[in-house]
Amino acid sequence: MTAAALGGSRAGSRTVVLALGSNLGDRLENLQRGIGLLSGDAGPAGDGLRATAVSGVYETDPVGGPPQDDYLNAVLLAASALPAIEILRRGQAAEAALGRVRTERWGPRTLDVDVIACGDERSTDPGLTLPHPRAHERAFVLVPWLEVAPDACLPGRGPAAGLLADIGTAGVRRLAGTALTLPGAEAR
Repeated sequence: MTAAALGGSRAGSRTVVLALGSNLGDRLENLQRGIGLLSGDAGPAGDGLRATAVSGVYETDPVGGPPQDDYLNAVLLAASALPAIEILRRGQAAEAALGRVRTERWGPRTLDVDVIACGDERSTDPGLTLPHPRAHERAFVLVPWLEVAPDACLPGRGPAAGLLADIGTAGVRRLAGTALTLPGAEAR
């Protein structure tokens, strides 16, 4: 499938929802650096990923995979006209820049960037499924997403608040006294 088919045209900007997580090294710094790497222009036309909001930081129990340390998680909202596959590639490049090594599915990582939604786009391509196929089951995605977008709706699944009511918030704790910042913004 082509990048255009996965992400639509560059002409129209839409809201992109990215879930960020880290459980290795300086977890908070990894999330902050990830935001910086994800934000900004990607090309001469300024067709990048413009961060518009970031949630608070949540410490969460690991879900799936081997025994491992707790994660710090946040949700980043952005505006972009980039094809969804390019947003995925940008996320993977940010992960690599922070030393992520993919050796074990759902294993520990310095940075994890999941593309949750790109506007209302849908894709069943194995390289990028949209919306994220497990977002509706993950309180560590839904809780911070609802913080920055109380009316959030997961395409094909419905309002995020209803999805969260179905699964509960066990294992998700707001980390008091911490904040992430958007490029050029004051701390939240």
